[in-house]
Amino acid sequence: MRRSVAALVLVLVPAAACSGNAGSPAGLGEQPPTPQPTTLTGEPAPASPPGSARSPESTGSSGPAGSPGQSPREVGRPRVVATVARGLAAPWGITFLPDGTALVGERDTTRVLALAPGGRPREVGRVAIATPQGEAGLLGLAASPAFAEDRLVYAYVSTAADNRVVRMRYAGGRLGAPDPILTGIPNGFIHDGGRLLFAEDGTLFVSTGETGEPDLAQDPDSLAGKILHLTPDGAPAPDNPVKGSPVWTMGHRNVQGLAFDDRGRLWASEFGANTWDELNLIDRGRNYGWPLVEGRGDREGYRDPFVQWRTSEASPSGLAFHAGSLWLASLRGQRLWQVPVTDAGVGRPRDWFVGAYGRLRTVVVAPDGNLWVTTSNRDGRGNPAPQDDRILEVAVE
Repeated sequence: MRRSVAALVLVLVPAAACSGNAGSPAGLGEQPPTPQPTTLTGEPAPASPPGSARSPESTGSSGPAGSPGQSPREVGRPRVVATVARGLAAPWGITFLPDGTALVGERDTTRVLALAPGGRPREVGRVAIATPQGEAGLLGLAASPAFAEDRLVYAYVSTAADNRVVRMRYAGGRLGAPDPILTGIPNGFIHDGGRLLFAEDGTLFVSTGETGEPDLAQDPDSLAGKILHLTPDGAPAPDNPVKGSPVWTMGHRNVQGLAFDDRGRLWASEFGANTWDELNLIDRGRNYGWPLVEGRGDREGYRDPFVQWRTSEASPSGLAFHAGSLWLASLRGQRLWQVPVTDAGVGRPRDWFVGAYGRLRTVVVAPDGNLWVTTSNRDGRGNPAPQDDRILEVAVE
């Protein structure tokens, strides 16, 4: 069933007059704001030269590593153990099927490749409705939680008219035609969001960008600059803050990473503009501030990030949770960030593989427990090595 933004009207609490924008600092719906993160203390860490190696103490900017008695879990050093695939073109979305096969989408070619364990990539279809330009194209992929029964694969696709969420049947080793379930998400040359993530209850979270038009993030009638929450059929999830609206949170610039931790909390990685990139804890109905705030603003009602980085150190895209930490792939920063997770929030970030593989786009947990990390050096902004783009297998030991 196709759902369109045109029929949706959000009802917000009274707006605050901030810089002429009509965003609600408390967020969506009639609810009191939740407390700000207790882990946010101290001053931002100084920026380090791009490409430099830094110790955990000087990496990023975050609060303490938790309350007394709540320290980050000890995690060993990540190590690249294999190249799963090479010669790809800007791989963006990855999802795993129950038999261990990975489906990999290429943003600009719109190809979807199947990669069986121990095999080579094989094209299983193209998403012909995609119209790649700039940062738009074939973006996130997510297999249905009920794939064994319904054989459905979901995708976030940029068409000539909009960004949309579609689903396709994968059977007989081929991908079927896309069936749109949510249309009317604004699209643009930049900041299209695009990550998909299913929750344990079978609902779907979708990240969008503000398409280079910052005010859309605070526009209650736009799906741009939001995190959406849908049923598998594309309807607004029943527990959304505003009945009949797909919007879960607002005030985002460009979210390209979503992950649940082992406590069931939802995290998002977000591109900043000129100063701060962000790791945010996503809470129902909250306003994350863009374009009124970049990084920590300490402004009442707007949710501050748990970690912020200089844009030269991050430009974050994919996000995954594994072995007690969030793992964040960085494009401009050309590194893999590790952020330990605690009951109270997060510990000090640490970066790995600085400059070793160029731009890193997506990070996912494979069925065998290792991480898969994609390079993004053939996306028009990188310097491709002979094997690029690659999918790297990373073990945490």
